Order: sequence, then C-alpha cells, then structure tokens
Amino acid sequence: MSMRPPASIFREYDIRGTYNGNLTDEGAYWIGRAIAHAFREGGGRCMAVGRDGRLSSPALEAALVNGLTAGSVDVALVGLGPSPMLYYAEAVLEQVQGGVQITGSHNPADDNGFKIVFGGRALFGDEIRRIGVLARELGIESGLPRGMVQRIEVQRAYVERLLEGLTGGMDGLAEKAAGLRIGWDAGNGAGGPVLEALAARLPGEHVLLFTEVDGHFPHHHPDPTDEVNLADLRNLVAARQLDFGVALDGDADRIVVVDGQGRSILGDQLLAILAADVLLDHPNALILADVKASQTVFDRITALGGRAAMGAAGHSLIKSTMKQNGAILAGETSGHIFHADRYYGFDDAFYAAVRLIAAVARAARPVAAMLDDLPVMVATPELRFAVDPARKAPVLAEVAARLATQGARVDTTDGLRVACEGGWWLLRASNTQDMLTARVEAADAARLAQLLADVDAQLARSGVARG
Repeated sequence: MSMRPPASIFREYDIRGTYNGNLTDEGAYWIGRAIAHAFREGGGRCMAVGRDGRLSSPALEAALVNGLTAGSVDVALVGLGPSPMLYYAEAVLEQVQGGVQITGSHNPADDNGFKIVFGGRALFGDEIRRIGVLARELGIESGLPRGMVQRIEVQRAYVERLLEGLTGGMDGLAEKAAGLRIGWDAGNGAGGPVLEALAARLPGEHVLLFTEVDGHFPHHHPDPTDEVNLADLRNLVAARQLDFGVALDGDADRIVVVDGQGRSILGDQLLAILAADVLLDHPNALILADVKASQTVFDRITALGGRAAMGAAGHSLIKSTMKQNGAILAGETSGHIFHADRYYGFDDAFYAAVRLIAAVARAARPVAAMLDDLPVMVATPELRFAVDPARKAPVLAEVAARLATQGARVDTTDGLRVACEGGWWLLRASNTQDMLTARVEAADAARLAQLLADVDAQLARSGVARG
C-alpha cells in the first residue's frame, strides 16, 4: 500500500512536515503528481524547482521531480539556493510558469516542505488543501507523456538583479555606500553561496558568518527572530564596530537587522525604515504591514506621507493582498519584506538588505538613528496557546460580541485587533496549529500588564486560559 501524505502537512501557506515521519520520499512523489495535475489544469507546462540545504532536501527533490515529470510537467532544476532565488527563476525564465521550493525554512533540522508558486502567485489556503486531497486520492493517470528535466544556472543572474537594488536607484548610491561596514550571518542556511557572491560585488566592507551550507546548523538554528540566534552577529557588530548586521533565516526569505548599538530590528520596524526611503520616490504610496505590526509603524508611514494598510499575517496572504491593492512595499513582523517597487513583490531578504544599504547611503544616517525615529514601545512576543480546535472560531466570535457591546475599536482584518488608550492587543486563530495567538503593545510596562490582563479576562469568560 502506498504511503500517501497525511492531511496534517498541508498548511495554510505551504506544505511542511518531519522527514521520514509525516513527510516521506514517497509522499513527496505523490505531492509532485498532485502539483502537476493542478498545474496542468491551469495550462502550465514547466516548473522551476529549487531546494534548500537540509539533509533531506536532495532526496525530496528527486522524489518531487519524479512525481512532476510522471505527471507530464517539464522541470527546470535551479538546484541549491534560497527561496527567493527560486521565485526569481519563476518570474524571469520564459519557459517557466510555476515553481516549487523544497525548504523547511526556519523549522527544526529534521523538518522540510514545499513552497509553491503558480504564475507568480503563491498558493495558499484552499489551493494548498486541494493539493493535499489530490496527493491522497489521485489515481494513476495513464497515457501522459513524461516531462523533461533541464538544469538551469540562475545564481549569477539573480545576484546581478539584486545589485540593481543599489544601482537602479538614485545616482551615486554605490559610491555613498562605499564607507559602510556590514556584518552578515547566513546561519549555514541555503543563502550562503548567494551571500558570498553578493558581498563580493557590493560596495563597502562585508564580514560574513556561517556561509557554508550545512543542514546540521552547527552554529545556531537559522531563525533570526529568536534573540538567542542573533548572539554571534551581535558580537561581531560590537567587536568590529560595524555599522549594522544582517541575519538571514534558513531559506533567506526573512531578515532581521542588528544596528550598531546591538539592538535587533524586526520586520515591522525595518518596514518603517525602508518606507521612509521608498516614499521619497513615491509620495502617497500604499504600504502594507501585517496585523501583528507595531502601531508605531502605521503611524510612521502616515507621518511620512504614505498610506498605511493592514493585512492578514502570512507571507502568501501578504503577497496576494499586495497584488490586490497595489501596495509597493510590505512587511511582516516575522521578517518577510516584499518590494514591488523596482522588484517582483516577493519576499527576499537579500533584496531587502540591498535596499536598506541604499537607504542608509541616501540618507547619510546610521541605521541606529533611523530606528530612533520610531517611538519606544513595549510589547509581548507572539503568545501561542493550545485550544480545542472546535473552539478556535467560537472563542473569537464570543470575544468579538462582547467587544461590540462595549463599543471597542476593533479591526477584524485577521482576528481581533483592539485599539486601546496607550496601546492595543490582538487575538487571532493560528492558521497552522490548533492554537490561538495573542500580542499586546503599550507605551510602558504598566499599561502592557493592564492590557494583557484584559486579554486574559476575555479569554476566561470564554473558558480559555492563556497558559
């Protein structure tokens, strides 16, 4: 009996599981067959396929490609590299109409998965779930001609395209950036080789950490949103007195910056810094932040003359919303940054870093000073707590009904974001787990504690404890 992949690995934004647990090579074959079926339905003929540096990625690549070609889809093999390099290949290769990146992103080393793009659009939600249904139920499709496989080298062209983020802006930015000294931490992830090639071409001095691709992640886990994983980069910036540092996640679609004072700059704050530069060229442009972002980011965009919009959390959802509302820049608190200004609108940590270098050079101000432009707030991290899956939606509905009777100011873009005097709080359902998540931000620690108590009180009235 064939081992079809279980429904549990088909998540809201991608497909992800534990290798040789709920994600096997045979399962990857059937995922390839399912993707091929859906892709052909939409008129697709050729898909680009890339992979990260995890130990399981070569075997999963082989199985996936076997499934795609058995499903009569041609494959352009991009090979080892970061997710945004696969997105770039899908965007620019004339023979390609879709793409799959094999990656576990920032998950534990034994995890892996697939990110899927059709026609420049990331699959999510019901589209991912349909892939899951097909992977479990699709029969053998006889009479299909087998797809062809071709290896494509795109890293050189991708690096050249990244460099346009600096040279394609204001004249003389490369010269202005020549005095910058920047640290980089690739975390032994898939972005290491691209980083080496890019840093060799960028102006200024660049000090690189952990660029050797190693699926064991021997130095630290490649999730830069966890402060413990920034220790090496922070020490490097301090020891070498660098202007700032850039940390990449495992597939280099997320970025966290460490300023010259050692402070970490998460995605929403970085969005505000990048927005200041983009709005110089595009006054009144629409800029999108996720529902978890600091209120200071929305206020800063507005103060700079931009139009701030709030979108649902999730990289696929942000990309979809950008296409719908025409935002030229977007960012998530988790570190996904999306440029549609002079770029393709997908999340690319390298391109975000290059545009940050350009912004610093143009403003002739250090990153630390740019961070100081934002008011200091205190906030919780994302608080995640398990609930009965049957209660996820009802709890939110009950809280929403009580807030309505109180006349609260509530944004329902993604869950419940409640604006309060001196802060705000967010309660939403996780798209990937049987959990509710909460986040609170306030002007000071005392107000933060009060708002967190309000969240707990609302949850208690619905029989839920945050834990």
